Parts: sequence; C-alpha cells; structure tokens
Amino acid sequence: MRLAAVALLALMTMPVAHAQAVPSWPASYLGRVEVLAVMEGLNARLLASRSATATLEGWCADHGMAETPRLAANLQRAVDKPASEETRRRLNVGPDTLVRYRQVKLACGDHVLSEADNWYVPERLTPEMNRLLETTDTPFGRAVQSLGTTRQTLDAEFLWHPLPAGWEQAPPPASACGDLAIPDRLFRHRAILFTAERVAFSEVVETYGAAILAFHRAARPADPACAALPPSRP
Repeated sequence: MRLAAVALLALMTMPVAHAQAVPSWPASYLGRVEVLAVMEGLNARLLASRSATATLEGWCADHGMAETPRLAANLQRAVDKPASEETRRRLNVGPDTLVRYRQVKLACGDHVLSEADNWYVPERLTPEMNRLLETTDTPFGRAVQSLGTTRQTLDAEFLWHPLPAGWEQAPPPASACGDLAIPDRLFRHRAILFTAERVAFSEVVETYGAAILAFHRAARPADPACAALPPSRP
C-alpha cells in the first residue's frame, strides 16, 4: 500500500514534459506540407519582428504551449566562443574592444524553442543591462529592450526541409505511413542588433528547434492508404 502511495505521489509530481506526450506529425505528404507551412509561418514572423524573444512568447501563447507563456533563458555558463574578425567588423569594434559571449536555451514552459549564441559589446549597454546578462537568466531581448532595439537579418537558412526540392511542381509521392522523423534543429537566423541611434551592439545566431512544433493539432482525416494497411504485429 505504501509503495502504491509513493508511486502515485511520484506521478503527481512528475514534470509536465514527461507527463504529456509531444504530438506527432504524420509522415504523409499532407503532414509534410503542414510542417513546412508551420515552419514558414514562424520564420516569417521572426523576420518581420524587432525581437525574437517577444515573437517566441507570442508563438507559445497562440499555440497554448504553456500555462504561462513567458520565455525563460537557461544560461549556459561553461561555454565561450571568441568573436570572429567578421563579427567585430559587423559590430564596428577593434581587436582590443571587449566583446562578451552569451549562450542561452530559450524555453516556454517545458519546450526549448531555440538556442541563441550572442556576442555583445558591454560598453554600449547600461550597467544594469550588463548585470542582468552576466548574472541572471534574463533573455537578451528583454534585458536590452529599453535601447529601442532594431535588428538587421544577415542570414536565414532552413537546416531541414520536410519536402524535397521542386516538390511544388512534382506529383505527390506515394503515401508514407507512420510518424515523421523531425530533427532537433529546423532553421537558423543570424542578425545584428542596433540601438535606436543605429549603433550596432550585438550579433546573434538563433537556432530554432523541433519544439516549435510541439503543440496540440486538431484531428485530421486518416490517410486512406494507411488506414487500409493491416495492423502491425507486436
């Protein structure tokens, strides 16, 4: 009886990430088109936004991914990547100017939506901003928002394509049954952040992960070709 009570208590206190199954996406042609549409939708929202932090919070809220849709940054403290010559040139700083590096994993609830690598110039921020960035898990965009930040995207690339090149002019492939194998990393942005006075103060590389797809999907009609298949034996 005591063992049963302990097991029940463990189940009740289990983190939500383990208690709830992540919705799967079908490997069918329609499933791949839907995944591509979702990726393109978030990609467009990010490219049109001044703040990736605010955009991800909006995505989390719109898709009901957390009870409190507020982005949290998990600071990776044992990681360091010196700024490259190209980064220093884009930030308009010399070789002797201090450029700090910060890496965080940005999560909404139990979903790690992206990983951000950030190089920034401390002397172009306020002391309070630097304190937040060096000693807390505050997302970068939230810490520097009073600067009137704008961003210029340098590069945006898809790291995975649910459909092959030329799919829009090719006939649909034969039905594929089962769940779609989705990699951990889906697409990546590189951008320069500027103050309201158009002074560059940060370069950021944001890699968006499979968790952006981890929301509840409405039921879809079953693929007739898959429904006709006999059930697999254990």
